[in-house]
Amino acid sequence: MAKEVHTVSEEGYSATSQIREFEVDIDSNGEEAPDTLESLLAAYASCFVPALRVGGRQRDVDLGRIEIDVIGELNDDDKLESVAFDVRVEPALEDGQGEEILERAFELCKVHDALKENLHAETTIEGESV
Repeated sequence: MAKEVHTVSEEGYSATSQIREFEVDIDSNGEEAPDTLESLLAAYASCFVPALRVGGRQRDVDLGRIEIDVIGELNDDDKLESVAFDVRVEPALEDGQGEEILERAFELCKVHDALKENLHAETTIEGESV
């Protein structure tokens, strides 16, 4: 199985990606749409939500409403240096339960897994393709 995305940029630094029947605009300058790192952080948090729910369910905890605030700290080159999640869930959690759910969520989160250092895009380039 493969996931496919088609991305087009006519000019400048923004691009529109076709993902199945959905269009997503991303502007690296963040002027016309979310920038690339904001989009990555949103995808990371959005992926973490179902991972949290599964981790909770496996521990017989219905997490109810989940809120995640994400902070991505940038280095001097404006590249992502660190990510912090502030997760809030509806029910009270027993001692250690939250940590167990978080640990399982990180095991399940596909975006977390994709951020590994050894994942690098195999790439080709050709001219006059349009």
